[in-house]
Amino acid sequence: MSGGGDFASGKGSGDENFPVASRLVRPELRPAILAFYRFARAADDIADHPEAGEAEKLAALARMEAGLRGEEAASPEGAALRRALAPRGLSPQHALDLLVAFRRDVTQRRYADWAELMDYCRWSAAPVGRFVLDLHGESRHLWPANDALCAALQVINHLQDCGKDYRMLDRVYLPADALAAAGAPVGDLALAQASPALRLALAGLAERAQGLLAGARGFAAGIADRRLALEVGVIQTLAEDLAARLRRRDPLGEQVHHRKAEAAALAARGALGVLAGRLARRLGPALPGPRARPE
Repeated sequence: MSGGGDFASGKGSGDENFPVASRLVRPELRPAILAFYRFARAADDIADHPEAGEAEKLAALARMEAGLRGEEAASPEGAALRRALAPRGLSPQHALDLLVAFRRDVTQRRYADWAELMDYCRWSAAPVGRFVLDLHGESRHLWPANDALCAALQVINHLQDCGKDYRMLDRVYLPADALAAAGAPVGDLALAQASPALRLALAGLAERAQGLLAGARGFAAGIADRRLALEVGVIQTLAEDLAARLRRRDPLGEQVHHRKAEAAALAARGALGVLAGRLARRLGPALPGPRARPE
């Protein structure tokens, strides 16, 4: 294997839980976002390949980095992203940060506690949102809210895929201390249905994801670009619903992902909520106050 395409899983943007460069985003910015997504998808496929060895994966990820840096023997995905960034004067740093997480996926299969998982999310999830914010010219004061939302999305994905990750990759993102506190052995992740102890652990982690989402609730309101604010509002609403489902449902044996009609209804609700908030902020100061009563 030489290029990222040799490791391809066949997954694309339509297979993700959350929209990628949807029509809400300004059309002139979508190509750069899609180039970033293809880079991330290729690196993820390398790290998750079930047959390639550790050294082979790390070498392929090194070629991804070489593409970003414009070096020879580079991956096409890295080179394509570098070309997409150049006209806008954007640094490849966010993509380089992602590679930290993908290298960790190759070499680390267990996470001790929530703090260790959040450190992983700093590299695996936060750079995606930070890149989109930089691409739109948004303030970096939004990064804490972005990081909270992106970490929540990552945890939700980990909870949804926990059984598959364990069976196919022997990888467990669920913190070991959370499993131990619930009395759930790691082997329960191989069951067709979650044990009561594993359900308890999963519900607790879903609740922590809800805490992250609570910290991100004002994110969309702080974004200057209206279309990006709508996109973030949609993602926030989808994530809140998924986190709530994961507190009630068993991702090993039940449907957790949104069906198309459900996702569309939630997306509409999220977008309308952002629009209503922006309209209220625009009209609020102009509304007349109560008239003084005559003496």
